[in-house]
Parts: sequence; structure tokens; C-alpha cells
Amino acid sequence: MEFFDFGTIFFLVAAVVIFFQLRNVLGRRTGNERPPFDPYTASRRKTADKSAEDNVISLPRRKDAPETAEAYAAIDAIAKPGTSVNRGLRAIMDADPSFDPRGFIEGAKMAYEMIVMAFADGDRKTLKNLLSRDVYEGFVSAIDEREKRSEKIESSFVGIDKATIVGAEMKGTEAHVTLRIVSELISATRDNAGSVIDGDPETVAEVKDVWTFARDTRSGDPNWKLVATEAEE
Repeated sequence: MEFFDFGTIFFLVAAVVIFFQLRNVLGRRTGNERPPFDPYTASRRKTADKSAEDNVISLPRRKDAPETAEAYAAIDAIAKPGTSVNRGLRAIMDADPSFDPRGFIEGAKMAYEMIVMAFADGDRKTLKNLLSRDVYEGFVSAIDEREKRSEKIESSFVGIDKATIVGAEMKGTEAHVTLRIVSELISATRDNAGSVIDGDPETVAEVKDVWTFARDTRSGDPNWKLVATEAEE
């Protein structure tokens, strides 16, 4: 029977103690351990994360109350809240969110000048693009009669003093907006001999009109057309 000397026993005991101490420390899970690093997995995860970011689609935000209030503020600035005109304009904006009352007025002013000058010049093509069928037929009928009499209108458009929305409503899917337009125009009608039979080629006259424009809010065509005219005395 062999006996270990004291030194051998000491190192054996020391080795056992160190083993258990290391086991107690390294073998205990604290919950904060990181997974082993795997280059392939890390690379794949990075690619997947990037792919996920690339596939994220930012959906448009739904209009909230402040944005709606701001949109109506543009209407309130030109038509007193609570009036029929204000309610009509709001109804139009509800049907067509792109509707801008101030932009509409500016567009209507340009259309007014184009229509007045096209009528004076007998420009049927321009009128056809800007007028509804009924109004176009009325304008063309007047031009035809004028040409039969060999009369000619000489006009110079000076400008528009004022354009105010006085009516607005939805008729089914059609938006109708009525404006009172005050303009200045030099106009004279001459007969076939060149004599002035109406108007004055030297005088600026004030003209007051009430015109109604309309467009179908379901249509992709953003253009408005003149659907009714009335001269104001």
C-alpha cells in the first residue's frame, strides 16, 4: 500500500477546492449572459434587419382636427362662419379636399378675362373649353348673329376690381360656386361700315357680372366651367 506524502495530499486538496470554486462561479447563470458570437448568424441578422427597414412603408397620416380646422380657416377668411356661403364652401371642401377658395377666385378671374375676350373675338375654340354646353350654345348663338350682321366688337380688358364669392353649394357630386365680378372694360361694337353702334372706344366702363362655375368632384379633370351668367345692373 502506497502512501501519499504530505505535499501530494496538500496539492490534491487544493485542486479540489479550486475546482468547486470555479464551478460555483462559472457554472452559475445570472440571466445577463450574451449568446455566443456567430459571425454567420450576426451577418444574417444584420441583413434581415436592413431588409425589414427597407420594407417599412410610412403610411400617410389621417387628417386630424387641427389640419381640418386650418383648412376651414381658409374658407372662414373669405366667408363669414355660419352663412350659407361658408357652409357651401365647406361642403365643397369635404367633397374635394384639394379645393382652395382663394386659388379658385384667382383662377376664376383669369377665366373671366379669357371668356370676355374670346367672346369679343369670336374665339369659339377657347369658349368651348371654358363653358358648359348650354352656356357655350348661348354664346355661340350671339356670335353667329353678330357675324351675320357683319358687326365687330373691339374690346380692351383693363382689369378686375373685385371678385367675391356670393354663393356655393353641392348639387349631387357637382360643386357650384357663384362670384360677383366687378371689372373695367373698354368696348365698342362697330357695324360693317365701321361706325360705333354700341359702347365707347375711348371710355373705360365698369361691368358687373354674376357668374357661376361648376365641376364634378368625382372627375379627374380639375378645370371648372362657366355654367350660368347674369349681368348685374
